[in-house]
Amino acid sequence: RISPPFQDQFVLQGFSELPRLRLPLFRCFFSLYTVAASLQSPMYFFLCNLAAMDIVCTSSVLPKALVGLAFEENTISFPGCMAQLFFLTWSASSELLLLTAMAYDRYVAICRPLHYSWRMSPRLCQSLALGVWAVCALNGSLHAGLMTRLSFCGPNIIAHFFCEIPPLLLLSCSPTLVNSIMTVLADAFYGVLNFLLTLVSYGCIVASILRMRSAAGRRRAFSTCSSHLLVVSVYYSAVFCAYISPASSYSPERSKVSAVLYTMLSPTLNPIVYSLRNTEVKHALGRLVEFPTF
Repeated sequence: RISPPFQDQFVLQGFSELPRLRLPLFRCFFSLYTVAASLQSPMYFFLCNLAAMDIVCTSSVLPKALVGLAFEENTISFPGCMAQLFFLTWSASSELLLLTAMAYDRYVAICRPLHYSWRMSPRLCQSLALGVWAVCALNGSLHAGLMTRLSFCGPNIIAHFFCEIPPLLLLSCSPTLVNSIMTVLADAFYGVLNFLLTLVSYGCIVASILRMRSAAGRRRAFSTCSSHLLVVSVYYSAVFCAYISPASSYSPERSKVSAVLYTMLSPTLNPIVYSLRNTEVKHALGRLVEFPTF
C-alpha cells in the first residue's frame, strides 16, 4: 500500500554506486542470461523442472537488471515489484525443494538400486514436481500478499537490483513483524530443513560408496552425484549468505553479490555442470563467443 508522500513506483538502486563497472557488468549479465536461456534442454525429469525454474528466476530478475545497467535510472512500479517478488520467491524456493528431491533420487540410485524403479516411479516423480510447484507458488503468493499490506511512505530507493524481501521491509513505515516471522519460517523450511535432508542423503551415499569393494565402482558412484553436489554447494552458499542471517546484519553489498550467484551464475552453471559433455553446451558456448561485443 502506497502512502503519501511516497510515489507509485520504486527506484532500483542496482549498481549505481559503481558507475565504472556498469558496462562490464552489463556484458557479464547479458552473457549469463544468454547462456542460461540457451542451455535448458535437460535429460532427466527433475533436471527439466530445475531448468524451468532457472528460466523463471533469470527472466524475472535479469531483464530489469540489464535496464538498470544500460540507463542511469531504473524504476519499477509497485505492482511490477510485487510480481517480481512473487516469481523470484517461487523459483528460488522451488529450486531448493528440487535439489532435495534430486539428492533423494541419487540416494535411492546408489544405496537402494534394486528399489529404484518403484521408489522413483514416473507417477511419484510427477507428484513430487507438482507438489513443489504448488507449495512454492503458495509461498510466493504469501510473501507478496503480506508485502502489499505494508505502507510505504518514506524513501522509495531499493538498495538492490531487484525487489527482494529484506530491502523492501527496510523501506516500510508500518510494522513488519508478521513479514519477518514468515520470512524466518520460510528460511527454516526451505533453507535449513532441506539443507539438512540433503546432508543426510549424501551422508548415506558416502557411507554406501565407502563400503564398495571395487575402486571402479566407487569412482562411478561418485561421478553420478558429483555434479549435483557441486550445484548444491554453490546454490546453498549464496542463499545462506543472502537470507540466513539476522536482519540487523543485513548488508546491501553482500546481498547483491550473493544474489548474482543464485539468480544468474547458478542457473547458468546448472546445465553446464550437468551436461558438460553434451554437444549442445559446446554449441551454446560457441554462439556466445561469436556474439558481437558492445
